[in-house]
Amino acid sequence: MPSPGELIWFAVALSAAGAVAGFLAGLFGIGGGAILVPVFYQLFGMLHVDDAVRMHLSVGTSLAIIVPTSIRSFMSHRKRGAVDQELLRDWIVPVPLGVISASLVAASVSSAGLRAIFAGIAILVGLRMLFNKEHWQVGSQLPPNPVRALVGWLIGLLSGLMGIGGGVLNNTFMTLYGRPVHQGVATSSGVGVLIAIPGLFGYIWAGWGAGGLPLLSTGYVNWAVVALIIPITFVVAPLGVQLAHALNKRQLELGFGVFMLSVAARFIYSLS
Repeated sequence: MPSPGELIWFAVALSAAGAVAGFLAGLFGIGGGAILVPVFYQLFGMLHVDDAVRMHLSVGTSLAIIVPTSIRSFMSHRKRGAVDQELLRDWIVPVPLGVISASLVAASVSSAGLRAIFAGIAILVGLRMLFNKEHWQVGSQLPPNPVRALVGWLIGLLSGLMGIGGGVLNNTFMTLYGRPVHQGVATSSGVGVLIAIPGLFGYIWAGWGAGGLPLLSTGYVNWAVVALIIPITFVVAPLGVQLAHALNKRQLELGFGVFMLSVAARFIYSLS
């Protein structure tokens, strides 16, 4: 059992992670899961959570936190009229179906397998952040269905497996087809809502009755951590939204890219 001093340190670390995640939610239109999942993984390890459920619990708890974070970010962006409502309507079904598919995979894949998936996608995301050029395009119009629906399903699947809000993936998709980066950021906040809500229930279902879970857990969601971090992200997310419409984010993208590659390296090392 951790000492009181260790528990205080955990609370401080979680609060800092919540603040960073909420800020990034507004700034990049992401749910903050890319920050929260590795922090939770370390936290639950220090709390001696069973390795068999540690990564699953990190992902599920992250998705629970992304629900209100994404909703608040989306409402802030929508007030500014920057959200592509048509794309969100087209993805109301495909994105949640992708998340449900991720929950089915999570119910059967091992903790090591989930870490390997996170690391693989984190490498791609990190490289995209490091080498991204806003003028890179593959077309001038978003592809129609069924390609558009397939992309939505894939974003939902990968995001559900990583415990993220899908913002980085959606931003990449939209900017590659000539959409302004601010519209991509704003729309991604809505995509986060489509991902996080079914993801929350999917990970509760996937972990229902699993052994080795800490107190105050329902399936693969720990409500003690959720209750601590959500108020912080709620306060900080609008600040990120304000900066998103006024800031050149290239330096932040570089920092986020380095962070993602570091996280990938950490998870790859844990597999050895």
